[in-house]
Parts: sequence; C-alpha cells; structure tokens
Amino acid sequence: MLSNNASEKTVSDVQSTTTEEGGHEPTVEHEPSGRSACPECEGQVITEDEQSFCTDCGLIVADEWVDLSPTLNDLGLVGDADQSIETVDPLRTDKGLHTKIGRNTDGRGNPLSNEQWEKVQRLRKWHKRMQFGEKRKRTKRLNEGLRDVEMIGGNLNLPDHVIKQAAQHLRSASEARLPGGRMAWEALAGGAVLLAARASSVDWDEIDVAVATHTKAPHERVCAAARKIRCECGFDVPLIRPNAVMEVVDALDDDAIPGARAVRTWRLAQHLMKLGDQVPVGPGTPRCTVAASALYAADRLLSRKHLTQAQVAAAASTIVPTSRNRIARYSRELVDAYEAEHGTDDPGVGLEEERDTLR
Repeated sequence: MLSNNASEKTVSDVQSTTTEEGGHEPTVEHEPSGRSACPECEGQVITEDEQSFCTDCGLIVADEWVDLSPTLNDLGLVGDADQSIETVDPLRTDKGLHTKIGRNTDGRGNPLSNEQWEKVQRLRKWHKRMQFGEKRKRTKRLNEGLRDVEMIGGNLNLPDHVIKQAAQHLRSASEARLPGGRMAWEALAGGAVLLAARASSVDWDEIDVAVATHTKAPHERVCAAARKIRCECGFDVPLIRPNAVMEVVDALDDDAIPGARAVRTWRLAQHLMKLGDQVPVGPGTPRCTVAASALYAADRLLSRKHLTQAQVAAAASTIVPTSRNRIARYSRELVDAYEAEHGTDDPGVGLEEERDTLR
C-alpha cells in the first residue's frame, strides 16, 4: 500500500497531466470515496462518472450507483440546521433518537438483580413522564398512531422511506387537528400509510384493502382518513380511487341512464368531483361516497332526471357503505360549490371544461 506522500505525489502528477494536455480527463478519486492505488498492480485509480478503475491494468475497483430514493431532507429527517445536523426519526414523538428499556434483562440479555430492576423501573417512569411533554394526552395519542404506522408498514413489508413518509403525513394531520369526532387516530394512521404507499413506486393491486387489513379501523374509515389528510393538508399525492365516479356508474343498473345521457352525466360528475376535492366537500368521507353524490348532483343539474337517491346509494354501497342522507347532503354541497365556481347552475359550463381537459 502506498504511503501518504506517495499518494499525494501520484495525485498531483495525474492532475498536472490533465492540465498539460488540456483535454477532458476524469477527475482523480480522493479519500474517503475509495482507494487511490490499485490492489493488483498498485497503479493509479481514477474515477470517471460513477466508475473507479486502474489506469495501468484497467481493473474496475468500484462501480458506483446513484441512489434515487428520497433524501433525508425530503423525508424531513434532518434536524434544525441552526441547532443540530443530527438526523431525526419521524416515527418518534420528539423526532429524537429513541431507546427501549428492556423489561427484565440488561443490554446483554442477562436477568436483572432486584436492585437493578428497581432502578430500571424508576428510569422507565421518568422516561415516560419526560417523553410526552406539556401536551401529554395529544402527544401520547400521536405516539400510539406512529406505532400503528410502524406496525402496518412492517406487516406489509413496505420500504423504510414509505413508512417514514407516512409518519410525516400523520404528524401533519395532528398539527392540522384532524383527529376527533368520527376521525380516529387509528384510521388516520392507516390513511397516512395508504397515501404514502400510493405516492411511492410500490406496485400493489388493492393497496387500500391490504392497508385496511392491518389497520385498527374499517376499510371505509381508512379511505375516508386518506382523503381527509390529502384534502385538508393539501398534499399533492395520487388519488386513492381516481375512477370512483365510473365505479359507481358501473354499479348502477344497466337501464338506469340512457347511453348518450350516461356519458354527459359521467363527465359532469367528474367535474363536480374536482370541485369537491378543492373546496373540499366531505373531506372525512370515502371518495366513492362523494363520487356517488357527484353523480346524483350531475343528474339534478341536467334536464330530465333519471336517478333517485335510493338508486345511487344502493350502487355506491356495493363499494363502501353509503346512505341516502349522505347522498342528499353532499350533492347539495357540490351544487353550491359549482354555482360558486361558475356563477351559474348551467351544466354546459362544466361539460365544456371537461371537454377541454380531455383534449
């Protein structure tokens, strides 16, 4: 192995050679990115693009690759630059490094003596008191939600960056005060994982069903929580059910809407759904329920009514449980949003916008 002086001399010689020739030459590899001497012939190792090789024998010492996964900054895993550059863990309530105090064993797995056990009990008690801070109750529920996120991701074998992105979504939901009422922390944890999985490269059919299977909440509430987080927090992530309107149309009876009218109703309902996501209308409601309401509202706006609330509710209930009261309430809100957006209840305006979108 070459000494430090020999290595510096070799590097300077290569650099001077590139300067004299004046052409484009690969840059010399420096520590700690790799070795500077070839392990076979001790020739000079240089790096070009992502590949390090020997200039004498041509041996490839290292073939680097570019990691395109989200960076620490993208995942919010870097602390405040003014205070610390330590990485943080979004799966912990204080974003800090976390240690787990064992029950009855020490770090090597040996059983504790009575004196050691009493000391660990005191440490565990103080750790729990200091962990949650002033907003103890809410922070404790967030801590439980983050554990649910970790559990769901582990059961589904999701990539680590997806689980941490889901933790960021759940933390944003907590800051927006979304938990409460019918929107439970358990459902929000499942919804956060569902959004993170849909936004990643995870190719999984029926991912919503898979997430709901390992969530402490029904499938309907998980989908509703995902939509609430996306709408209320303004995340630009893929829709959970992008073809929700068409799914409801397919669930209707074949003779419910005539052929030509069905296309116009579907297009206008698609436009109403976009408005419903922007306003938003029923953010804590499954997307298929709002899609069914948009379909009914579109039928109301067009001439000659063909659908009833009972028909639409029955069709949507084949996907998620839906009631006539929800269809009635959300359809009115969607019509109000349409009139506020366009200043009229003329369906032609929305149909024209959808036609331009398709072009």
